[in-house]
Amino acid sequence: MITNISITSVFVKDVDASKAFYIDVLGFEEHTDVTLGDGYRWCTVKHPNQPELEVHLTIPGPPYSPGMVTEMNRALDDGGMFALGLRVDDCQKTYDELRAKGVAFIQTPEERPYGVEAVARDNSGNWMVLVEPRAFNPADFA
Repeated sequence: MITNISITSVFVKDVDASKAFYIDVLGFEEHTDVTLGDGYRWCTVKHPNQPELEVHLTIPGPPYSPGMVTEMNRALDDGGMFALGLRVDDCQKTYDELRAKGVAFIQTPEERPYGVEAVARDNSGNWMVLVEPRAFNPADFA
């Protein structure tokens, strides 16, 4: 039986730079950083409030086809990849704190039926959605 989600992958341009961003800017912690056979690097970080979920930071490559790797890198360069949805206690405060650390935002905090949302980019250009959630029902979207 499935008990939870334990890992998700985020494609990045540079593992070292992304690891530093997720740790130093976002407050994640290092979990694993090892180099396996054929030089493959397995690097994961985790959030201290959710240690059971590892975020695998990886550069596009095998087993994906060369064409797929090219497209994934193009999507990273264009800022068209999604990374993570992050729950926050206070979206405006988190927005202000992350902007002060140099994080680029493509959407300022805005009211939505499900809460307050802002959209940032990690240092590889991936979208990160910050949400200060609130209770809602489907009629709120009408």
